Amino acid sequence: MDFKKLQNGSDIRGIALPGANGEPPNLGEAECEALTLAFICWLSRKTGTAPENMTVSIGCDPRLSGAALKQAAAHAMASCGIKVLDCGLASTPAMFMSTVFPEFDCTGAIMVTASHLPANRNGFKYFDREGGLNKEDISQIVSFAQSGNAPERKSWKNIEKTNLLEAYCSFLKEKIKNEVNSKTDFEKPLAGLKIAVDAGNGAGGFYAQDILAPLGADISGSQYLNPDGTFPSHAPNPEDSEAMKSISMAVLASGADFGLIFDTDVDRSAAVDRRGREISRNGIVAMAAALIAESHPGTTVVTDSVTSDQLTVFLTEKLQLKHLRFKRGYKNVINKAIGLGAEGVDCQLAIETSGHAAFKENYFLDDGAYLATKIVIKAAQLAAESTTIDSLISELGEPAEAMELRLPIDAADFSSFADEALNGLRKYAEVQPGMAVASPNYEGVRISFDKEHGDGWCLLRKSLHDPLLPLNIESNSEGGCEKILREVRPVLKEKFNLEI
Repeated sequence: MDFKKLQNGSDIRGIALPGANGEPPNLGEAECEALTLAFICWLSRKTGTAPENMTVSIGCDPRLSGAALKQAAAHAMASCGIKVLDCGLASTPAMFMSTVFPEFDCTGAIMVTASHLPANRNGFKYFDREGGLNKEDISQIVSFAQSGNAPERKSWKNIEKTNLLEAYCSFLKEKIKNEVNSKTDFEKPLAGLKIAVDAGNGAGGFYAQDILAPLGADISGSQYLNPDGTFPSHAPNPEDSEAMKSISMAVLASGADFGLIFDTDVDRSAAVDRRGREISRNGIVAMAAALIAESHPGTTVVTDSVTSDQLTVFLTEKLQLKHLRFKRGYKNVINKAIGLGAEGVDCQLAIETSGHAAFKENYFLDDGAYLATKIVIKAAQLAAESTTIDSLISELGEPAEAMELRLPIDAADFSSFADEALNGLRKYAEVQPGMAVASPNYEGVRISFDKEHGDGWCLLRKSLHDPLLPLNIESNSEGGCEKILREVRPVLKEKFNLEI
């Protein structure tokens, strides 16, 4: 088995069940055991803790392969004398919190999930007490698995079942009660609010049932709360257009004040307002920033590379914050924010347009339920003033047009070819009228176009994982995206034979 094929950036992902495309599974119980023991070796080396002195938690999302993989990982750890806490159905952020909550006090944690990928996929996200592992950490774990590194087998320790989600829900409920601080009913601070939640049949149904409802919210407009590993409703993904349309329609049909939607493992979220308008991508970045602007004036917000010019204007002019547009990849933006803090730059928020939002106040953990909680708190506070949550981003501008093209690369050395194409586009733009290369720029090539040549911008970058060059385009004018395509076609199509 080539374990390197299972690394997906800072995650492990593979095919756990036969799929519609006839893909053979490459992530079964044997691979799971090898990777789990490799993680324990890595964790032991980092912390200086012998495996028999560790407590490690493990949970899963509702994928059909999740229970078997979780059991295989738990048994592998228990055979090494590790105290294993089986958390059952869980969210990815809750698994990290098992290293924070004193009643669990875990040395590390494992989440069995493949996020929003199809139902036949699965994988692992690993945590220590500092947070989620980085790409380099996963590479080392993969290397350990490949070479068969494993801790010595010790006397078996019993696997303990525990209700981590109950503790996690209590943590979020207390936050809502204390920060809303309702003078009418402290224990029911959400009374009078109607909130529709769409969990996409992933792990996030608990947010409506075990947090919002006990605090007095009307959740009757919610949908797809029951975990179902076949995901029969829609893709559990806030970036999916059908998923966003589904929660928008649920809000309108139920007359909810707003809606919330989660991905499968609840590390991402988005929202819709009372009119069913999406608060996602640039909108969710603007919302998250607006929630901290008053308490942290002038702080820096780190985002991924595909955010709009209008978002920068909103962050810097309306909210009076600083905006650093960095790279795609949620770990990239989180690590950049942490690095800025180490340099003495106040940075309270790292967020991708995909919905990964990490607040400094919450361990820089990308947690969709925590972002939803901050939205809920603000909505309750605004309701007391007879206003609504969408008022926070009412001045956020939107481009007239936006598109993303994914340009496939058919070359033996994808990376070198991609570098040549990026360099070629950069040089081309530097000498063309009406085009300006953005600087500083941390990923790919971003070009601004004047009104005559497209009235917007484009970004060409390498895909994080696939032999593709994504091309994002936005324009402030109708027909502008097509103009921008015409401007870049000569170099991309004619020189590099990229199909656009």
